[in-house]
Amino acid sequence: MSFPFISPEEAASIINNGDNVATSGFTASGTPKIVTIALAERAKKFHEKGEPFKVNLYTGASTNDYVDGALTRAQAINTRAPYQGTPDTRKSVNNGEMNYYDPHLSHMSQDLRYGFLGDIDVAIIEVTEMNPSGEVILGAGIGMTPTIAMMAKKVIIEYSSYYSTSFRGFHDNYVPLDPPHRREIPIYKPSDRIGTTVLKIDPKKIIGVVPSNESESICSFTSLSDATRAIGANVADFLAKEMARGAIPHEFLPIQSGVGNIANAALYGLADNPAIPRFEMYTEVVQDAVMELMETGKCSFASTCALAFSDDAMLRFMDNINFYRDKLLMRPGEISNHPEVVRRLGLIAMNTALECDIYGNVNSTHVNGTKMMNGIGGSGDFCRNAYLSIFLCPSIQKNGALSTIVPMVTHVDHNEHSVKVIVTDQGVADLRNLAPDQRAKVIIENCVHPDYKQLMWDYLKIAKKGHTPHNLRAAFAMHNTFEETGDMRLTDFSKFA
Repeated sequence: MSFPFISPEEAASIINNGDNVATSGFTASGTPKIVTIALAERAKKFHEKGEPFKVNLYTGASTNDYVDGALTRAQAINTRAPYQGTPDTRKSVNNGEMNYYDPHLSHMSQDLRYGFLGDIDVAIIEVTEMNPSGEVILGAGIGMTPTIAMMAKKVIIEYSSYYSTSFRGFHDNYVPLDPPHRREIPIYKPSDRIGTTVLKIDPKKIIGVVPSNESESICSFTSLSDATRAIGANVADFLAKEMARGAIPHEFLPIQSGVGNIANAALYGLADNPAIPRFEMYTEVVQDAVMELMETGKCSFASTCALAFSDDAMLRFMDNINFYRDKLLMRPGEISNHPEVVRRLGLIAMNTALECDIYGNVNSTHVNGTKMMNGIGGSGDFCRNAYLSIFLCPSIQKNGALSTIVPMVTHVDHNEHSVKVIVTDQGVADLRNLAPDQRAKVIIENCVHPDYKQLMWDYLKIAKKGHTPHNLRAAFAMHNTFEETGDMRLTDFSKFA
């Protein structure tokens, strides 16, 4: 059958107040870019008439300003999951203007299939190719598209002509069986294919096709700072030593790396260390650094959920796409992040932290314990199940007025049972086989900035002895001092003695 070309406004008109709306993509990559803008305008018109209009928005991960930004500014989102990353959405979440639910990314697709979140009324899916039978080629990110395409009552297609060449062959669309008869996911190395390159959507669900020519609008990452460069060098040196003593196989292990400048710095650190051999990646996102590592031969293959390249890097990728055809594979988020596969492959997982405490607990999401930054993302999927779970952060922020290593984190996303290694620009704390009091000494000695070391020793002196020494009256004194004075260095622990 043939599908009608429709305008973004016609597509948005089928979405109603209270609908569950799901989108393709993972981060900005592969997300819709036209229909959601029209949906935001539709919401504004209802609001101008004094009528309610909000949808529940479910995505593979964060999106971009086309989706989260526009819909937030239009006050068109009631409930949002599982991850967000735009300033407007962050502000709305923290002001209590929308309900934000933050599950692990690997859980989102199966929670939908289990019926935990209700029906999917409309799915908006970006494709780069399609035929009359409903077979499509997705774009630069998959997210949970195979699941939402299967579940949605209605499907809107955004047909992107932005990409100058075909993505055919880069995708591995796969939906695992659900309990009670679930089988193993047959991935034994990052390059194993288990699904289909083409995604089949029931043609009867497709209500129309909206042409689009928008880029992902991903900005280039900032240059490495002295701190991020030191973090990269420290983690690479640690892994090289682990390999030299036989704790990591001589052929190395697949790498998982988070998103952002610190993650890029860690990858560059691996590239610059001659003791680190050529490696593969099994991760949720690949960024510009991975392209460079592939071009130099340091990274031989990457399994991912999305190509989160900056717009400039994406143009370079398209110009040289045939070079990458045997080096990249995109999978749904529940497969790229699946705990079963993470543990089987023995990943070295490197993720960033907002703050860590002296016992190895990690806060990835909440500033001062209350203000959501972005969400837990996939870090928990990887941390709990990795061969080595490593968390990276600079030792200080705010020009030294804030220490990222504190007596007690204000919010726990990854507890000390899962965190094996912490790396800052100051050094490496290997927490394996250490009791809590031993961990505290190793973290203070190796990871804390010199401006804060004595403060941390002072805290330990007043901590009530026990398996995990703490002084509950003083545990958040550094945070309180920062809120009162703007500088954690002014904390005085003696008054809690």
